[in-house]
Amino acid sequence: MPQDIHSVTGSTPPATEKRLATESSGATLLTRFPIARFQSLIALFLLCLALSIMSDKFLTFSNLWNVMRQISVNICISVGMTLIVLTAGIDLSVGSVLALCGAITAGLLKNGIEIPSQNLFIGFTVLGAILAGGVTGSALGAFNGWAITRFNVPPFVATLAMLTVARGLTMLWTGGFPISGLGDTFLFIGTGWFLGIPVPVWISIIVIALAVFLTDKTRIGRYIYAIGGNENASRLSGINVNRVKIIVYTIAGALAAVGGIMVTSRLDSAQPNAGISYELDSIAAVVIGGTSLSGGRGSILGTVLGALIIGVLNNGLVLLNVSPFWQQVVKGLVILLAVIIDKSNGKGE
Repeated sequence: MPQDIHSVTGSTPPATEKRLATESSGATLLTRFPIARFQSLIALFLLCLALSIMSDKFLTFSNLWNVMRQISVNICISVGMTLIVLTAGIDLSVGSVLALCGAITAGLLKNGIEIPSQNLFIGFTVLGAILAGGVTGSALGAFNGWAITRFNVPPFVATLAMLTVARGLTMLWTGGFPISGLGDTFLFIGTGWFLGIPVPVWISIIVIALAVFLTDKTRIGRYIYAIGGNENASRLSGINVNRVKIIVYTIAGALAAVGGIMVTSRLDSAQPNAGISYELDSIAAVVIGGTSLSGGRGSILGTVLGALIIGVLNNGLVLLNVSPFWQQVVKGLVILLAVIIDKSNGKGE
């Protein structure tokens, strides 16, 4: 039986060559212009365009600066959440940690520490109180990482427990009452301006720059992606997985403290119930920004875009007088859509 000459010579039929060339060209174009990479930016643009049409108050300088000031807190929290999610973890305690760190900062600044048995009073400067709040957040984050790595507790469970613990400690510290009247110097952090830009925006820019440097230019940044991609392979290759995870959760706790200090400064008050649902906003920003909940894939800048989308969406719904209850519904649907898109992109890879 005569064989096909192309199978004997190993050559490819002309029609097949033409089809493969066309597919290769299409694949090259898709690779060169990956729509998925810009989906968050496109969504932000379309959202801003729609809101500018529906509300004449949206594209005003005062409103845009107000949006940027508000999302600065979520950006700080979401950057820390991104590092955790990149390792295939999660942190549900950031809202409660934010409240506790803000309360400790305000309490030390306003009342100091009094030790009756020693007849001793220790006052705190603004810097000292801020450092105390930051150390508290870092310690709580480190404890989360230690519990997860030392006892192999799922991150969801460990951080859910910390959510309750930190909220309870906040109530104990404040007695259930706000701590207000913190002074003009401290208020500058949340309400001041520097070079025509709100101070919280400057703080978020610094946090973003440091996080991008960490993930893109340092060894620990490469380890974070490697652990999220394949934890067992990372451990076998010599990476100290437990130490990296503890560092990541410590950073997230510190950034939650930064957010708590900014919120407390902006309100001139540490509220015992501050930070409620902040963990949901940060997870939403991370997911909408393209970071995979399975770990190992995502970026800090993508999370920043996600935080911008969440902030603009919240602001737009308020400007359009949408009921707060419907706002929660819309936000939940947006998160679900982002997760579906993330899973679809993962299947395509």
